[in-house]
Amino acid sequence: MASGLTGFIEKLFSKKSKDIARLQPLVDRIKETRGQYESLSDEQLAAKRAEFAARHQEGETLDDLLVEAYGVVWEACRRLAERRATWVVWGQDMVWDMIPYDVQLMGGVVLHQGKIAEMATGEGKTLVALFPLYLNSIPERGAHLVTVNDYLAKRDAQWMGGVLEFLGCRVGYILGAMTPEERREAYGCDVTYGTNNEFGFDYLRDNMVVHPEHLVHRDFHYAIVDEVDSVLIDEARTPLIISGAVD
Repeated sequence: MASGLTGFIEKLFSKKSKDIARLQPLVDRIKETRGQYESLSDEQLAAKRAEFAARHQEGETLDDLLVEAYGVVWEACRRLAERRATWVVWGQDMVWDMIPYDVQLMGGVVLHQGKIAEMATGEGKTLVALFPLYLNSIPERGAHLVTVNDYLAKRDAQWMGGVLEFLGCRVGYILGAMTPEERREAYGCDVTYGTNNEFGFDYLRDNMVVHPEHLVHRDFHYAIVDEVDSVLIDEARTPLIISGAVD
């Protein structure tokens, strides 16, 4: 049994080493690219999103744009941290002081690829999501961040949203007490934060409406699930149930 456990651990760490070796060249390219943005003004840096969108419409894939887009996000984080930029998060002033590390760039690449990024406490999972959210908002079809409670949904939308809005993204969030009009507006943003229950119930309600203009969701494009083990395993054991009157 001991040798079997040892073999499993060796295999685990071998897989980790292979993944890091595969991702490191991409991270190095991002770090090389970000230097070209230092001379840009804030307006020019934000305008890169429109440039990426035009190139995407002309045939470039999001994978093609990843290195440059992640470099733009990194440069925005650096500028805001050096300026000690401040915005309000749940009624409190929050000073931006985060500049991404290599491990966070790797996590961002993994999330864009549709895989699970397992990161230790303190490695900045909230910041990691900025990169794929920005990249996947470029087609203007919406990018969702699914989290576990209303507090985190609003906090992250206001906290991380400061960087995304600096880069020209519209950011919204969904809370339980919102009206259909407020929800529709939030879903129309480039990036939308919310809980698994709110996203799920809005989906169910949309399947019960009679008139298309009453829908709050739009077509689904890309989503990141925070605490994925909790949301897709533990929480999924409790089904979402909704009912309505029949004519």
